[in-house]
Amino acid sequence: MGFWRKEREESTSLLSGATGTSPEGSEQESGLLQRFKRAVARTRQNLIERFQDLASGKRAIDPALLEELEETLLATDMGPRTVMELLEKARGALDREALRDMEALKGFLQSELLAILRSTLRSESPLTEERLRRSDVRPYVILVVGVNGTGKTTTIGKLAYRLKRQGFSVLLCGADTFRAAAADQLEIWAERVGVPMIGQQPGADPAAVLFDALRSAKARHTDVVIADTAGRLHTKINLMQELQKMCRVAAREVAGAPHEVLLVLDAVTGQNGLEQARRFLEAVRVTGLILTKLDGTAKGGIVIAIAKELGVPIHYVGVGEALEDLLEFSPEAYVRSLLEG
Repeated sequence: MGFWRKEREESTSLLSGATGTSPEGSEQESGLLQRFKRAVARTRQNLIERFQDLASGKRAIDPALLEELEETLLATDMGPRTVMELLEKARGALDREALRDMEALKGFLQSELLAILRSTLRSESPLTEERLRRSDVRPYVILVVGVNGTGKTTTIGKLAYRLKRQGFSVLLCGADTFRAAAADQLEIWAERVGVPMIGQQPGADPAAVLFDALRSAKARHTDVVIADTAGRLHTKINLMQELQKMCRVAAREVAGAPHEVLLVLDAVTGQNGLEQARRFLEAVRVTGLILTKLDGTAKGGIVIAIAKELGVPIHYVGVGEALEDLLEFSPEAYVRSLLEG
């Protein structure tokens, strides 16, 4: 088949993925909150400043204030539908005299936003170190999908780094054979992280590359296979057929595979990315989302819109360029980071 392979043995000195006990766990939680706060700093600043303006003169909560708040929430890219539902509930709370001051309003918003994010969570989500360790399936197969330009290849590199730090062996699969540079870019990340990669010449059948990668992973007793996929959307039918064929091949080689299909979305594109996401959801069973470039937008409320519109859990968020800048998504840390000064 003309396969070519780039396979490198992983370094024996894996960084440990400490879980920690109470004091350490508390420290990690605090550190996670601070990283989320930095990622959504511009969004939070706009929200806090607006709350301060609305609260000036100890103004009472009334329908007129809620109307002004509507513009503020829309500016964060939470989406018209979400904002409308939030304010409808706020008006109900106001009628019940449950919103007496700005602190009560902020608490109300925190509670509602958290409920939206938690509503997407399922019993086995998101993808965590603990869940991977509990799984007796090896290799655990992850397909990563998304349009070009969202940071898909970079995210795969960061995810491989994260899993390797936690002590898992990882193999990358370059199944994006449509874009000539895709395999080269993934190879660079494989070298940087120190994990093996299997790819093929441009134009080859992506399912054949995945087949080869899974066979190799089984022979190596690899824990996790992360497969890159083509990001084109110009013909939805071709995309669906390609992804579905890859899923069938994965299922024949490994029971239950693919175990995760993670869709990468760019936070900077905001509402425009939702339509792209819907097309992928039509093509394949997406189990979770990765939101990249959260630190690059002043409209961090897009996280809420995505959860509300798509109903799919967010597993990770990208908050910078470094290898460590892929965070496990925490609804609690995210909501607090938006509304805490």
